[in-house]
Amino acid sequence: MRLTRAEIKFSNLKYNYLNIRKYVSNRPVMAVVKADAYGHGMIQTVSALEKLNLKKPAYYGVALLEEGIELRKSKVTKSPIIVFSPLKIKEVDYALKFKLIPTVTSREEIKDVSKLELNKKLRVQINIDTGMGRVGIPIEMAFNLIKELSRNSNIIIDGIYTHFATSDEKNKKFAELQLKRFTKVIDRLKAVKINTGIVHAANSGAIIDMPTTYFDMVRVGISLYGYYPSTDTSESVKLKPVMSLLSEVASINEVTKGSSVSYGRKYKTKKDTQIISVSVGYADGINRGLTNKMFCIIKNNKYPQVGTVTMDRIMFDIGDDKVKVGDKVILLGKSKSEEISVSDWCKVLKTIPYEITCGISKRVPRTYI
Repeated sequence: MRLTRAEIKFSNLKYNYLNIRKYVSNRPVMAVVKADAYGHGMIQTVSALEKLNLKKPAYYGVALLEEGIELRKSKVTKSPIIVFSPLKIKEVDYALKFKLIPTVTSREEIKDVSKLELNKKLRVQINIDTGMGRVGIPIEMAFNLIKELSRNSNIIIDGIYTHFATSDEKNKKFAELQLKRFTKVIDRLKAVKINTGIVHAANSGAIIDMPTTYFDMVRVGISLYGYYPSTDTSESVKLKPVMSLLSEVASINEVTKGSSVSYGRKYKTKKDTQIISVSVGYADGINRGLTNKMFCIIKNNKYPQVGTVTMDRIMFDIGDDKVKVGDKVILLGKSKSEEISVSDWCKVLKTIPYEITCGISKRVPRTYI
């Protein structure tokens, strides 16, 4: 049995979801569970949210057809599942079979889908590129192409959405421009009585700071798991981290002053001390950039990580404190009065919470409480 585990606390997941739902005045919420629910476990996360019954998410969002199929096969939900990746004609049969809603993102996809002979109607959502510059129907073509698609009797437009590039930044000017572009297209479509389905635009950053983006539904991703999308967003919605990363003291070595630790000898002891090892490394998601820059908590005391992070093991300098093999080690999480957060790692690595949680590898077993 591995000493290291990621502990997923479903009470915090539900706390975050219900706080967000209340914050958006009980509008429908799409729970984004792509990338194995940002490293938290897709099937388990959806199963927990489904237990909220009438308050459960209105939709679930995945990135890949394979993720949607996996979720359907699990039979934990009958709710609509949107696949964000661009529609591929060869995947249409699977979308119909597993009742998935693919996304139309281009003129070519509209042409291709219009040529299909379908036995039953295909529900799709449409992604409009208002400035993200990734995928989506270009804003200047959106009205005419959606109008064309709406004439196809085999297609049901289940919804239309866009994605903000800067909603998690302090300066919201570009996000507001995207919102203006998107709203203009939606208003034009409605003016000629074209069905838009459910309209949505707000991601985590916009949910927190841009209430004018809510439309018919909001999409919550990283904030569902207890993190603000950046340090520039407000913290007006109370959130609790869902994941903790825990391990145990695997070994203790007494070393003398001037001893080097790990590859490259990037740490030398300043005095006689004790170096403990913990069975976790970069193969588990401990980025080498954290070398000599992270901490752990043992018995409510913080200790510095020392020496180069290795594939399977990292070390900490505990001085002359009384610690024994098997003692609990908190790598991410909190004790009685100490805490190590994902944000702490983000500051060191100059990255975002998404990358940290998604980076905790499959090698680390998840435990659900």
